[in-house]
Amino acid sequence: MSHAMGSDVADILRDAPKNWGRWGPDDEVGALNFLGTQQVLSAVASVRSGKQFTLQVPMADPKGDPVWPGRRSAERYQIIDEGHWCCGKAPDLPGGQHYADDAISAYLQGSTQYDALGHVWYDGQLYNGYDAKTTIGGLEKASVQAIGERGIVGRGVLLDIARLRGKPWLDKGETFTHEDLLAAAAAQGCEIRKHDILLIRTGFIESFFALGAEEFYAHFVEPGLTYSPELVDWFHAMEIPNLLTDTMANEVTIDPVNGAMLPLHGALMRNLGVTFTELCDLSRLAADCADDGQWDFLYVAAPLKIVNGTGAPVNPVAIK
Repeated sequence: MSHAMGSDVADILRDAPKNWGRWGPDDEVGALNFLGTQQVLSAVASVRSGKQFTLQVPMADPKGDPVWPGRRSAERYQIIDEGHWCCGKAPDLPGGQHYADDAISAYLQGSTQYDALGHVWYDGQLYNGYDAKTTIGGLEKASVQAIGERGIVGRGVLLDIARLRGKPWLDKGETFTHEDLLAAAAAQGCEIRKHDILLIRTGFIESFFALGAEEFYAHFVEPGLTYSPELVDWFHAMEIPNLLTDTMANEVTIDPVNGAMLPLHGALMRNLGVTFTELCDLSRLAADCADDGQWDFLYVAAPLKIVNGTGAPVNPVAIK
């Protein structure tokens, strides 16, 4: 995106707060450091019924997966199956058992996934001040492996913006702010606490499955959070470790005020070290929360430990 099309993110975020150095010069997991043993033990108190919900969108569906424009859906390949025995091309194994094997080809961010903190940057520096040249050929610093090694466990809170606005999903390009998150929490009768993992439902990914890919990608611009210094300051003050949504980018695609593409990736991920979890299916969890009135839960996730990876698939679990 040329600077002529929107304000330069470096200028927009010139005075934005940073957590660089807060956890030392070698830190690669950022705001996940806020999730210590006390936060884990406190989050366990949110488990009341034992109900569990997985949040990953199905992967490698032959009909196609929802992915960011320009990426392709995951593709699964059958390597061996009963057909090989039928045509006499399979190994004759001691004991006579048969088996199936397959493989997958996918963008590491082509499904429900965690972004590495080094995934997006500006001004030649990644999270924690690492040189952008450390991304050449793979992320030498702030890769998704560090997040996978650590894992994420904490108190999750679902904030249902679509329900707050009385619609099945938000419109393309529809925006909201941290004030709307607080309004959703108030409407739901739940509290957002420091160090909470925020799960925000827009319903947008549900429209992919309900309306089909053609309608979903037509005039593509996602709904989502929009940048303001006040929003960034709120995330900073609340020490939010992890932001999760049912969109592909966790924020509106093009900021309607400054014209920049995805400035919150810079403000929250690069500067504050907030981990982004994207492309989640929150429909079943949201329906259950609306049914029983419990909007907080134990959240557990760990992306695949991809060495030097910019992101990795994940299937988070919410336990109520």
